[in-house]
This record gives sequence, C-alpha cells and structure tokens, in this order.
Amino acid sequence: METISGNIIDIHEREIYPGTVFFSEGKIKKIEKGNKLHNQYILPGLIDSHVHIESSMLVPSSFSRLIVPRGTIGVVTDPHEIGNVLGVKGVEYMIDDSKKTPLKCFFGAPSCVPATSLESSGAIISPDDIEFLLDKEEVLFLSEMMNFVGVIKGDKEVFRKIDAAKRRNLPVDGHAPGLRGEGLEIYASAGITTDHECFTLEEALEKIENGMKIQVREGSAAKNFEALFSLFESHPDSLMLCTDDSHPDELIQEGHIDKLIKLGLKKGIDIFNLLRAASLHPVMHYNLPVGLLREGDNADFIVIDHPDKFNVLETYINGEKVFDSKRGVLFEKQNVEIVNHFVSRSVSENDISINVPDGARKLKVIRCFDGELVTDAFLKEIVEKEHLKSDTENDILKIVVVDRYQNKPASVGFIHGFGLKSGAIASSVAHDSHNVVAVGVEDRHIARAVNMVMEAKGGLSVSSDEHEEILPLPVGGIMSDKDGEVVGESYARIDRAAKKIGNKTKISFHDLILYVAFGYSQNEAGR
Repeated sequence: METISGNIIDIHEREIYPGTVFFSEGKIKKIEKGNKLHNQYILPGLIDSHVHIESSMLVPSSFSRLIVPRGTIGVVTDPHEIGNVLGVKGVEYMIDDSKKTPLKCFFGAPSCVPATSLESSGAIISPDDIEFLLDKEEVLFLSEMMNFVGVIKGDKEVFRKIDAAKRRNLPVDGHAPGLRGEGLEIYASAGITTDHECFTLEEALEKIENGMKIQVREGSAAKNFEALFSLFESHPDSLMLCTDDSHPDELIQEGHIDKLIKLGLKKGIDIFNLLRAASLHPVMHYNLPVGLLREGDNADFIVIDHPDKFNVLETYINGEKVFDSKRGVLFEKQNVEIVNHFVSRSVSENDISINVPDGARKLKVIRCFDGELVTDAFLKEIVEKEHLKSDTENDILKIVVVDRYQNKPASVGFIHGFGLKSGAIASSVAHDSHNVVAVGVEDRHIARAVNMVMEAKGGLSVSSDEHEEILPLPVGGIMSDKDGEVVGESYARIDRAAKKIGNKTKISFHDLILYVAFGYSQNEAGR
C-alpha cells in the first residue's frame, strides 16, 4: 500500500482538508482525514475535453511527455487531422501509438472526413467506417459534427453517423461557430451535446439554453477564455476546459489545461468551479474511466504547491507516478513509426503565376483577422494588365494551395492580414485536408517554400533572400518523429524566422496554419 499526504482538494464537497491518500493496484483504497496542514495539495488530475493531438505536431506518445508535467492525466481527442490524411488507418495509428504512454487518451470517430468537397483530401470516412470505429473500446464519442448545415438540412449521411453514436449511447460533439436561432435549435435537438467554437458570450449562453455543454477554449490559434470567463459564475456546471489546437512551443512555455486554470485564478474565478470544469464535467459527460479522488476510484491525481500558484509537483496515473518536478517525466521515450500519404512534386514560378482574366476589373481577396478563426473577403480594383503580384504596401499577398495527394494545378489567390514584406512561408499543416499552403511576396520564394515541404513530404518552411529553413513533419505530413522538446525548439526557431520577414510580430505560422480558406483558383481571381 502506498500513501501520500497533503491538503485534499475535494471538488465534490467543495472543501479543502488535510489528509492521506492510500492506494494500491491502481486504485484509491482509502482517504483519511488528518489534523496537520501540509505544504502541498492533492487534487484530481486535469482533462482536456477537446484536443487534436496532431496539432501539437507530435504523435500521442511524444505529446504526453509535454502535458503530464502540467497535471494533465487524460485527453478527449478527435483524430480528425490524421483522419483527413490517412482515413481509418490514421485513426488506428493514433490509438496504437497512444498505448505506448500512461496518458489516458480517449478517442472520437471523426465525423467529417473530408471536411469539405471544395478541397482534395487524403481519405473518406464513411458512415460504415464510423460504425466500425465506434465499436472500438478506445472510441467513446462521435467527434465534432462540423457539417452543421447538413444537420439542419437533414442530410441522410450525416444522420447515419449521428444515429450510430446515439444507438450506442455515446455523446456527439459539436462544431458550429456563430450558429444561433432556429438553426441552432435544430442542431442541438439532433443530439449534439457540446460546442468549443463560441467566440461571444451571447452565443455561448444561447447554446447552453439549448442544452449544450460549452468547452471553453484557449489554444494556440483560437483563444476564447477572455470572452467566456463570466460563465464560470453564471453557468459553472455547463462548462469544460479545452485547448483544441496547441503548438509545441506554447505547450512547453505556457502550459496546457493548467494554463486555463491560472487564467481563471487571475480573474478571481472560484477554484472549485475551475477544477470541476477541468475534471468532473468531462469525466461525467464522456463517461471516462478516470478517477476523481474518491475511495474506489482509479488513482489518477496530481500534487501542486498551492491553489493560488498552481505549479504541478507530481502527476499520478493509475497509481503510477509519471512526473516528479525534481526528476522530470518518469516514463521512457518511444520510437515513432512513420506513416504518410504524400505525392511529392516540384512547383515552378510559372505554376503559380496569375494572368488577369479578360474583362476582369476586381480581385477577390481573403481577409484574415489576428487571433480569430473567421475570415471574410473583399474586392480590390485591378491596376496591373498582365500578371497579378503581391502588393506589400497594401498587405495583399499571394496565397497558394498545392494538392499533396494528386498531381493537380496549384490554386492561387490573394490574402490580406499577414504583413509579410519579403520571402514566403509554407506548411503542410493546413486544416482540414492538410494540402501544402504558402503565403508570400516573390513567386520564386513561394515556389521554393512549397518545394522544401514537398521534398520533406511534410513540414513548415521559410524562404527568403537571407534565410532558408524547414521543420520536417514526416508522420502523415503533419507530425514529427522527434521528441517534443526538439520539435518545440525547432518550431519556435522557424516561427521567429517567419516573423523576421514581416512587419507584424504576431503574424506567424499559427496564422498560416489557421487561414487556409482553400485559396482561390486562377479563374476565380478576377470575379
């Protein structure tokens, strides 16, 4: 029998008391109250209620080594990204790799692969595939139903997937940014139970009124905590915490779910409301086999220095200490198998040049907004008579999308909001189909940035007169086979290189990964 003593943070009774936890064979046998206060606190481990592990650019076994030191003992993960690249085999790859780590990974069946018919994808996950995946013991829910239009219109294929989950009494996750009114009522009544896309308080409140749980998100690209934090006072039992997409450098420097806890503490949010959203609510909603610091539970808990500081000292999963602040991560690094679906080809400057269509007077330009997932478009008068080029003075840059699955012509358009002054950046991490996307000024650098990614069969690249660099991502073209710290350092370095060729310090690979918008083909450029 092992024991650990500290001040117990009881999220069920909302009290803190000195005590000792007795555990063996992965279970908590007894929690005994004491009289003497301690200099450490024991509480349930943290759970990310919605995350795409692939967005960390790490496989699950590497990802786990970055987040268990932050007190995360479990993740509810949607393998949507690898699903778009490799289909069911990609989902099975993530499940298999997750078994190499003590981190508890609970998977969903990706509901929208491909995410759109407007872009080439590497695979299709059909309703029959959903049935197959939902029968796996590691798959506990239907992943985010992005096709809310299909739900509202009663699409038969969409409802075959939803019904497959409902027949098994499994939750269906939502994804409906900005959806309100009658459309939201139809969407929620179809059995959609969560949403992580709320970017206004009013939207979140309306979704709660329709019976949905809100996953308050603070990731690398989308950050909604500031807009939604008042819900912890008004609707604390309707909330969970999530990161959605987190890049490796931020996981190392800023943290994971503990980052959201600290944000909440700074806002004066009740500690119990925060911790229940970070553990109790996801466990109950998804029926997770995760302990919540009760007698008879799995011995999944963490030790922190103080609730006001929330620095993690130790992490335990199934009674095994997996992190100690003095010794670091206590489980071994694993070898990473490389799987991919990547048709490499070279792109020339000719391939990405645009002639002005006959009679065209205006150019459609994508407009992105710093720190937001949404984009819009505007029309710009065409001045040039032959070739359309980037206009750095007005921050209108060329965006190129190159199919990584088939040998097709590049799609070329223009985008506003990046602030690059020279050179180009490219990425094969490009939601949701993960084709190769580049934004840049000179065609020669755009082509070079794309070709660097093509040669590596996946990665992030920078090309300018002063500097060339690539971060290879050979696993599915979206993840690295290297250790998390190595990838985090490489990502931070290449991100700095991208900032050097721009005039906005916030513009980075975060934005390139975010603002794909499928590009515009040459024959659309003059509409």
